[in-house]
Amino acid sequence: MESGRRRGTRGLRRGAPGSRTNRLELFYDLVFVFAFLTVTNLTSSLATAPNLFGAMLVLALLWWCWTGFAGLGNAVRADQGVMPMVGFVTAAATFLLALSMPGAFRDGPGGVNGPLFFAGCYFVVRAAQLGVFGWLHRADRARLRRWALLAVLPVVSTGLLVVAALVPPRVAEGATQGWIRLCLWLAALSIEYVGGVTLGRAYWVVVSAGHWAERHALIVLVALGESIIALGFGPKFVTELPLTWPVVVAALLGVAVASALWWAYFDTLALAVEQTLHRTREPTARRRLARDAYTYLHLPMIAGIIFFALGLEDLLAEAAAPGAPAWGPPLGWFWIVVLWGGVGVYLLSLVACGLRALHVLRWPSLVAVLLLVVLAPVGAGLPELVALAVLAVVCVATAVAQTLTDGELRREVRRAALEEERVTEAEHTRWRGRHL
Repeated sequence: MESGRRRGTRGLRRGAPGSRTNRLELFYDLVFVFAFLTVTNLTSSLATAPNLFGAMLVLALLWWCWTGFAGLGNAVRADQGVMPMVGFVTAAATFLLALSMPGAFRDGPGGVNGPLFFAGCYFVVRAAQLGVFGWLHRADRARLRRWALLAVLPVVSTGLLVVAALVPPRVAEGATQGWIRLCLWLAALSIEYVGGVTLGRAYWVVVSAGHWAERHALIVLVALGESIIALGFGPKFVTELPLTWPVVVAALLGVAVASALWWAYFDTLALAVEQTLHRTREPTARRRLARDAYTYLHLPMIAGIIFFALGLEDLLAEAAAPGAPAWGPPLGWFWIVVLWGGVGVYLLSLVACGLRALHVLRWPSLVAVLLLVVLAPVGAGLPELVALAVLAVVCVATAVAQTLTDGELRREVRRAALEEERVTEAEHTRWRGRHL
């Protein structure tokens, strides 16, 4: 009886400490590839500070939806029982959420009411996620009461999104109307983030450290992939414009930066933080580490990559334009903040993640951020390709310096990861030999 209770409950199969990401969860992430691309494209269509701030709010809301998927996949088997059906419904709602992003803040002529449709899709996603958690803990009255409080949060946040859609046009005009709407969005997100973490800690545990770390590593990979997609399709040279040497140079520099960003996270840090999460077995300490190092600190990583992709898309579009200067026009302050600032936010997040999980200061990344800040006034006046080249040099040098600095930590972390892979493969081979 107890074994059955641990395994599942009426169509739900609980997760296990050794579980990893399954193919259905990767299918969910395909929706977020499109969502991240939509955030980038919408921001590039109107490159202003308020629009950039709005993109950050939309991204934070998307991240909270994705975190719900990651938490569900950790608590229950996403590809077993009724969960595939729940997943397909929420994936469809998330896709519609991404489709409605152009009208998330203001309703346009024709079609459905954009802001209300966006709010409705968000509520469906969050209600489905919280519904599964409520069903999972329905036998524990204390947890169920806490869950009831938690379930109020998406209702309140969705209500604020609806208010943001309906009220500002009635009380203000112009820029004031826009800032009121953004403030209401900020309030909705604050309720979800602060309230969700505060109330959710009573029942949420990290069942599988490996699954939790892998899910977040894969979403970083999705964001990096989005930057490569922006690199390829931003200038539209595939279908509309010729492939020129400035575009070739810009593409190579963009790939160099993306590769350095991959190396800065995946070479040592991702493995080291995952191993620390495995070693942290006390439930409260593990939950806090998972919350701080992953739920909170991976959001600015994703935001930094998307801002970099946004700047890269604009830069390549101008580099490919007929009659553009050989090295491009001056980058300017707005795009130096987006392009260099995005990389700086990403690297600073890696520093914070290393401090929180490993209690180690990753000084090469910190020095790189400070260097970008110091060079920003000069970079804003540089031609676009030159500014991108400077960014590529800084990123590649940072990756090399960090690799050399990690030294013994890098060797030990990678040795442990390789040994784990060998043991896991041997266990799988023995099981398959006996049962298949």
